[in-house]
Amino acid sequence: MIEQETSLITKNLKTEDKEKYKRDNEALAKSRIKIGLILNELGEKNNLKISDEEVSSEINKQIKGMPGQEKMVLEYYQKNPSAYQSLKGSMYEEKIINLIKSKIKINKKEIDTKEAEKIIFEFNKLNMDKNSTVKTKSSEKTKTKTKKISKK
Repeated sequence: MIEQETSLITKNLKTEDKEKYKRDNEALAKSRIKIGLILNELGEKNNLKISDEEVSSEINKQIKGMPGQEKMVLEYYQKNPSAYQSLKGSMYEEKIINLIKSKIKINKKEIDTKEAEKIIFEFNKLNMDKNSTVKTKSSEKTKTKTKKISKK
């Protein structure tokens, strides 16, 4: 799954960029897979389903948004089952997100400027600490200088 997601993330990148950002892309792929699994679990627990009628309705909305290209849009979804499934999947995720939004309770808390600055400082410090551990690993590599010796 990680390899498939990584290939989706990097499909438009140049080969050298794929290698350069390989670790970051793998981390992103793992994160996306985890989120997908969590969302899917929530959808199953709450018996959420996307019917073919809902997908057809969404396709009709897209058709109405593209006057003059109705036939092309309809043929696209008829000839590409993967596009149909992709649309159905994104609708499923949206339904799960809406469920989550309907169940959450938002608490507003008013804070003064000093408290806000403290929160921002702590957040930035945490991120700086994460970045510095990555930098120290790469700076641990020993650098050696080479001297040119000329023969006369």
